[in-house]
Amino acid sequence: MTDAADALAKKRFFALNAIRITGAIFVLAGFVLIRGGWALAGQPADRWIGVAIVLVGLFDFAVMPKILARRWRSPGAR
Repeated sequence: MTDAADALAKKRFFALNAIRITGAIFVLAGFVLIRGGWALAGQPADRWIGVAIVLVGLFDFAVMPKILARRWRSPGAR
């Protein structure tokens, strides 16, 4: 591999892991909202906001890395 390809692979690896970490943080923040640890709009709105944040976090954690990896896959690799 060339230096440019190595640099691109490192950037993509960092991006995938940053998305996973962000998703995990969203899930944790959503659970704190559901539990009532933080007050944003008052209950029960905080629970629904927490559920939405958990769903977004799960999507970021589980689905987005697969979508990006598929998009970045080499044309000849399958």
